[in-house]
Amino acid sequence: MSNFFIGILIGIGAIIPGISSGVFLVVFGLYEKIVDTVLHFFGNIKENFLYLFPIILGAIISIFLFSRMLLFVYDKYYIYTSYAFIGLILGSVPAIKNKANTSNYNFYHIMCFIMSFLFCIYLSLIEKGNISNISFLSNSYLIIAGFFMSGGIIIPGVSKTAILMILGIYQNYLLAISTLNFSFLIPLGIGLFIGLIFFMYLINFLFAHFKSYTYFLILGFVIGSLFVIYPGFVFNLEHLISIMFAIICFFIVKKIEVN
Repeated sequence: MSNFFIGILIGIGAIIPGISSGVFLVVFGLYEKIVDTVLHFFGNIKENFLYLFPIILGAIISIFLFSRMLLFVYDKYYIYTSYAFIGLILGSVPAIKNKANTSNYNFYHIMCFIMSFLFCIYLSLIEKGNISNISFLSNSYLIIAGFFMSGGIIIPGVSKTAILMILGIYQNYLLAISTLNFSFLIPLGIGLFIGLIFFMYLINFLFAHFKSYTYFLILGFVIGSLFVIYPGFVFNLEHLISIMFAIICFFIVKKIEVN
């Protein structure tokens, strides 16, 4: 059930603007394990299937059955949900730092953090400015778009929303999900699948050879993603309650954190 719930959150990350599915995996301490399980799926098919099935099922249900409801809730209660996500993300920061497993930081650790952090800031400026380009929605273009979109799913903190805005298909993407437009979703999904495999192998390689530096990259991405989500602050009841939501979510993550 816990993995099914995490799958629901991954589905939310595939729908809600500014949220990365990878962030939720980092929040619950499952990022490295999920990547390793998918890439070595055929090594132990039964065990890996039983582990991944509830996560995948939750994500599919979240995306295809609840997409309209999730978008409605996010739009209707934007401040509350944004601060709740901020609390979830902040609660994961100490765990990410611990997973880097180093007490001696050097120049390269700092540069990894700064580069990924600044990249997220750049994407947040694009997203908040709602910048998009005109695109030709051919199948080949959608496959390419799906490939780059996968980076916003796999890499924690990299907003798929900003990527799709750069490619000029974000509104088309939301409409296709809500109406189940498979002529749009199938080629996008093909590119997404190819990209997921590529980025998972890349992340796995980095974990194997540059683990501490990779976690500093992830830390920069995760903290940088807060600038996409942050809705601003006004001293009123709604924002004060929202901060309480953030605090509650922060301690929930600390309580259920998987080491």
